[in-house]
Amino acid sequence: MQKQSVTSFEEAENYINGIPRFSSKNTMEDTKAFLHRLGDPDRRMRIIHVAGTNGKGSVCAYMSSVLQAAGYRVALFTSPHLVDIRERFTVDGEMISKEEFLGAFLQVYRLLEFPEAGDEGAGPEPASDPGARPLFYHPSYFEYLFFMAMVIFPEKQPDFCILETGLGGRLDATNSVSRKELAVITHISLDHVEYLGDTAEKIAGEKACIMQAGAPAVYWDTCESVSRVFEQKGLELGVKTHPVSKKDYRFLGFANKSIDFSLHTGYYSYITLTLHTIAAYQMENAALAVRALETLDGGRTITEDQIRRGMESCFWAGRMEEVLPEVFVDGAHNEDGVRAFLETVAEDGHTGPRALLFSVVKDKDYERMVEELERSGLFDRIFAAHMRTGRAVSPERLRELFDQYPGCRYEVYDNVSTAFCELLHSRRQDERIYIAGSLYLAGEIKELLKDDKF
Repeated sequence: MQKQSVTSFEEAENYINGIPRFSSKNTMEDTKAFLHRLGDPDRRMRIIHVAGTNGKGSVCAYMSSVLQAAGYRVALFTSPHLVDIRERFTVDGEMISKEEFLGAFLQVYRLLEFPEAGDEGAGPEPASDPGARPLFYHPSYFEYLFFMAMVIFPEKQPDFCILETGLGGRLDATNSVSRKELAVITHISLDHVEYLGDTAEKIAGEKACIMQAGAPAVYWDTCESVSRVFEQKGLELGVKTHPVSKKDYRFLGFANKSIDFSLHTGYYSYITLTLHTIAAYQMENAALAVRALETLDGGRTITEDQIRRGMESCFWAGRMEEVLPEVFVDGAHNEDGVRAFLETVAEDGHTGPRALLFSVVKDKDYERMVEELERSGLFDRIFAAHMRTGRAVSPERLRELFDQYPGCRYEVYDNVSTAFCELLHSRRQDERIYIAGSLYLAGEIKELLKDDKF
């Protein structure tokens, strides 16, 4: 492969989207080496690192919002994006510009090594010696975006940089940074078992590796065996660990599609917070975010009022987001996420009929996800749709899944647009519509609405 001339945002985005065709994940040593070639930009920032199975993006968003309410400048790197690739890079809640995206892309691109004509086979593949370094280094899709964040953010001079892991923790590109202020680990459940392990404890072991000597850690107390993994890692590193559990908050009620809850804190005793969402699971993520900031700040600069204002003003797209009146999109994309989604639906106070638009990708435990949806009995009708991504479960397989439940009223569609249009046009009086099963699905719906197709 030869170096190309890239002169526009669109060309840069197309190049990055094409990376999976010729690049695989690199070693942590390679990632660290390339970060060093970029000038060690991570050393110029105070980094908060977040890992976990579910809730990472929400915890990042809550922390960012509270820090901004406290007057801090915050850079945030998250994944995936729903519509625009620039969603992954925000500073004080604003996406970077296309010009900044292109500039960062080119800074990384100029450092890449490419084989000469006729040597493409050498590419990023390792030499025949298993211990040899690759002849030509090229970042993976996620690594390239991470390097771009490391180029962009220091120039913005943030007070804090929040990094969300992509997959796992130990071998994640974001774990290549040299120094962290804080490690935060969210709820752990079985997901990506082919990469991270087939038990919650093995997955927790991968996530625990974002913990670093000199940086305290805050984690969600998923269960005793998982928490034991984090506590042991903390002992090995000599860092203090802070568990957060459901015992730390109490649900007070819904009001105007918002949640009121009471949270026990270390420096402010009990405080009452409001989240502008109907997603009950966000209380867990908000509680974890507050404890993380308490641990980081020690009660020195962030006030109770700033926490309250930050929580109230926080918005995180695709998490029980009301995209049209009484139409909610949720990013539930694995079995644990679907379970949390169903708990929210069951408790959201809606008394009329409910409909669901569902889709899923092949590498999830989609049989269990469909079983949970059907067993809940919450939906009067279900529309299943095939998404554009090559990872999507086929319409035929979706039909087979729902055919297993004779009492389930469902329809299967070849594409999301048709399914969503039909669902809206056939909507019953007082019917609330939910959309869940994949972040790809959330992205397609957001894109349709952005284009004013409904």
